[in-house]
Amino acid sequence: MYSGPVAAHAYRAAQDRRVSAVVVVGPSHFVPFEGISIWTDGAWETPFGAVTVDRSLAEAIQSESDEIVELPSAHGREHSIEMQLPFVAHVMPGVPIVPMVMGYQTRATAFALGKALAAAVLSRGVDVLLVASSDLSHYEDSITAARLDAVVLERVESLDAEGLMRALDAEPRHACGGGAMVAVIEAARRLGASRARVLRYADSGDVSGDTSSVVGYMAAAIW
Repeated sequence: MYSGPVAAHAYRAAQDRRVSAVVVVGPSHFVPFEGISIWTDGAWETPFGAVTVDRSLAEAIQSESDEIVELPSAHGREHSIEMQLPFVAHVMPGVPIVPMVMGYQTRATAFALGKALAAAVLSRGVDVLLVASSDLSHYEDSITAARLDAVVLERVESLDAEGLMRALDAEPRHACGGGAMVAVIEAARRLGASRARVLRYADSGDVSGDTSSVVGYMAAAIW
């Protein structure tokens, strides 16, 4: 579960695993729509070369839920997936991806995606890395941001998808891609994960020095 510029910490934690594919789920910032858009074919360019899409896995995931559709326009300007791919290309060269963008991050959509991801991975019997890409709180002062972000960190470390969803329903400011995090936690639990750890937490003020309006970031691993 990777957020913004601290993502490298989580990719390093996964570097020694022999995964067959990386599924990246992020929020749609520009195109409003119902459900989840999946990219099923071709390759995505990165500074470290092209990363191919695992068509077979993508089709398996899509077959598990009517909420998963192909909506190319949702991916056109979307950075939540794009910013993860250089890490995949550099740390896991040759490993294919499945890019997925969530529209409205409702409870039903988040848990439907979690169930679909788990079912597709189990049906293939392979080791797949699931990535949730999201920033945390946005444009609060650093004290407020830390308070809001602490709720997310605690729910992630507890593998509490339901608790995180309740927190997001009560206060959407917790994260722009909270639904993606809920889905990945739910999928991980269904796949047998029993542990999670936040590897690093930071906010943009740690770099810029401006703590009056920050964005929160974390890296977390689930296994």
